[in-house]
Amino acid sequence: MNAEGLYIDPSALRALYVHDPASRDMVAWRSRLKGALSVTRFGQAELVNAVALGCFRGDYTEPEMNRSLAHIEEDFADGDLKLVDLLWRAAMDRAMDLSRRHAPKIGTRALDVLHVASALELQVRHFVTYDVRQARLAEICGLKVIQP
Repeated sequence: MNAEGLYIDPSALRALYVHDPASRDMVAWRSRLKGALSVTRFGQAELVNAVALGCFRGDYTEPEMNRSLAHIEEDFADGDLKLVDLLWRAAMDRAMDLSRRHAPKIGTRALDVLHVASALELQVRHFVTYDVRQARLAEICGLKVIQP
């Protein structure tokens, strides 16, 4: 499989950089995937915050957090991750529409909806997430959900 046409929720992407229950499967999946993983600036910010938050929660030490953050920066520099631009007004408008239509039924959180809206605006076909509600919304919107 090629990384082109994928959107990866930063919570899932985090498993490549810090040890968590999904790390083993995520690393194995990534090793089979060709190409750079696309990340929006919003996704990059959320990924960095997720790693930092894990340190706050005591999941790992500050030096471990710093190594993980450096690894993320290296992956951007080396081309394993690439920043993609997004028309944010369109993504936010789509997110509001998705929230109105689907949040009352499936209980998705705003940031999870924004990731699905971003994927739709980027016109990808596959959505990587471990979040059950986010996965449901992605499926409703016609995206193929991958849970490595």
